[in-house]
Amino acid sequence: MSIPTISIVIPARYASTRFPGKPLALIAGKPMILWVLERCRKVGGVTDVLVATDDDRIAEVVTKAGGTPVMTPSDLPSGTERVHAASRESDADIIVNVQGDEPLIPPATIEAVIAILQNRSFDIGTAAVPFKTSEDIANPNSVKVVTGMTGEALYFSRSIIPYQRDTGLSGEHAYLRHVGIYAYRKAALERFISLPPSPLERIEQLEQLRALQNGMKLGVATVEAATPSVDVPDDIGRVEAFLRSGG
Repeated sequence: MSIPTISIVIPARYASTRFPGKPLALIAGKPMILWVLERCRKVGGVTDVLVATDDDRIAEVVTKAGGTPVMTPSDLPSGTERVHAASRESDADIIVNVQGDEPLIPPATIEAVIAILQNRSFDIGTAAVPFKTSEDIANPNSVKVVTGMTGEALYFSRSIIPYQRDTGLSGEHAYLRHVGIYAYRKAALERFISLPPSPLERIEQLEQLRALQNGMKLGVATVEAATPSVDVPDDIGRVEAFLRSGG
């Protein structure tokens, strides 16, 4: 049995609604996209790391750092679409989508998601971390996932799942926060892109529900490390504080 080849693609769009120019925002003096690129380069067994972008400024920064940018259309509706467009430059069997706003993502997390597809028959691999506090669980921006006994995703939601009916039970350990990283088998990525947004996806605004609602199998790697991502400018300070703390 041949060993599958693996390509990591980092989508990096310049015109973010909440944070224009986000991939080039400086974190401790270095553009964020280079933090992500460096983390991805530390992942073992990867054939190549591509940065899928729509902007010459991002491409220039990546090129000067020795990376490989792939220019993609600016009107693509999602990061997944951008990853798919860039994946045409790769012959890899597995395509990994690492978000460009995860500057401190541990290489071990990426490796754990890849391992799901290497060791199991899932279509898509992703990750989750246990919630630390009840306050975080109630946050609709923190997406929850519930899994089956063998690690398959049963559902993702912005609501609190599972619902704790009996308040006398302590079930906080059961709550998992989804980490937005995906590994796709090449055929699974092609199928996912061909599907229209599903009803549940539109309701929750979570594109992974498109895969579930169409019968695709998602495996979830539970990892321990949770690092801050960057959604808005104020998050830069949180990431730098995390670095200063030795995180």
